[in-house]
Amino acid sequence: MAGRRVNVNVGVLGHIDSGKTALARALSTTASTAAFDKQPQSRERGITLDLGFSCFSVPLPARLRSSLPEFQAAPEAEPEAGEPLLQVTLVDCPGHASLIRTIIGGAQIIDLMMLVIDVTKGMQTQSAECLVIGQIACQKLVVVLNKIDLLAEGKRQAAVDKMTKKMQKTLENTKFRGAPIIPVAAKPGGPEAPETEAPQGIPELIEVVKKVKSMQMFHMPITSAMQGDRLGICVTQFDPKLLERGLVCAPESLHTVHAALISVEKIPYFRGPLQTKAKFHITVGHETVMGRLMFFSPAPDNFDQEPILDSFDFSQEYLFQEQYLSKDLAPAVTNNDEADKKASQATEGHCPRQQWALVEFEKPVTCPRLCLVIGSRLDADIHTNTCRLAFHGILLHGLEDRNYADSFLPRLKVYKLKHKHGLVERVASALSPRRS
Repeated sequence: MAGRRVNVNVGVLGHIDSGKTALARALSTTASTAAFDKQPQSRERGITLDLGFSCFSVPLPARLRSSLPEFQAAPEAEPEAGEPLLQVTLVDCPGHASLIRTIIGGAQIIDLMMLVIDVTKGMQTQSAECLVIGQIACQKLVVVLNKIDLLAEGKRQAAVDKMTKKMQKTLENTKFRGAPIIPVAAKPGGPEAPETEAPQGIPELIEVVKKVKSMQMFHMPITSAMQGDRLGICVTQFDPKLLERGLVCAPESLHTVHAALISVEKIPYFRGPLQTKAKFHITVGHETVMGRLMFFSPAPDNFDQEPILDSFDFSQEYLFQEQYLSKDLAPAVTNNDEADKKASQATEGHCPRQQWALVEFEKPVTCPRLCLVIGSRLDADIHTNTCRLAFHGILLHGLEDRNYADSFLPRLKVYKLKHKHGLVERVASALSPRRS
């Protein structure tokens, strides 16, 4: 069993200047080449610009050992004398609003999210957006109240307790209700403080993260790789300037598509309608491109049918929608045609249990089938206190043919309900029969 190691990816997300990179540094024992803002641009601007990777390891909890497959590393590469380890890889994400695309991409490779909150400021705009992303892309959450050293010592515990209650209330109506909330000081005294200042609360935070049960193999010398691993690959006869960070995958597992059929679920915090023909920033896999949407739903008689989450039925007929139907918005009506009465049931609180959209990308994207899709309005003013994340869903069917409008769309049975209206100009009484 020598060299057995199990990895879990933990995303470190939160508002800019909440101390995410300092927390990653305090937790980590090993850093990759992309860690702790090593890029010159990050150092110059003083903010995280790209995903950072680092890790720490702890003995694998006994409760996990019996249920795990054996992961065998190269014998010469692993000094631990057979002691199985749980390796926690920290994915340090940017916090600036303009880098939300990188944040969304980072969220899709993590098993657990650490939401870092500046305890002196509480929830901020990007903290809220990261929480929304977490609800879509992640199943586990730990809240970290950072910078407790900045609180007055005599009032520190009371302030931490107050912020803990606020966060508990914030999480009350999310799937993260009851998530652990851990107070720490990742870098006591701030960025300019001497390194002799020891972080506070880190052992307690590590103890909480051993409780993670989602596992991958990662960040170690290996002879093979599997889904979820982050690899540094040594290759020869390549110009490194022509290489970018990318993905390693099995043949035929990724497809380049020009459009896609997706399931759609509106994010309730997004204000305003999701309208057909509107453009959104569409994040698919690790790419974000502009896309134009056309929304449709089941026929009105099938509004209550059970959602199908992993496939699309081309044999069914679907009802075109001017916009995504939701209980808080009335359906849009055009001047030339009007939705049928049954299709207008959304105004009465009756909406279909599942809705879809055809997304036409402005440029092709490469992604796997059934991958997560997130639609956003990233062009919104970042200084307004609004959620830019509009909807999420699953990519059910990708259209690889560039001429999909001719070769594929005729298979999609989407119809519109129309009414014809007439105007009676004059009513004349019937003529009486003549008498002979």
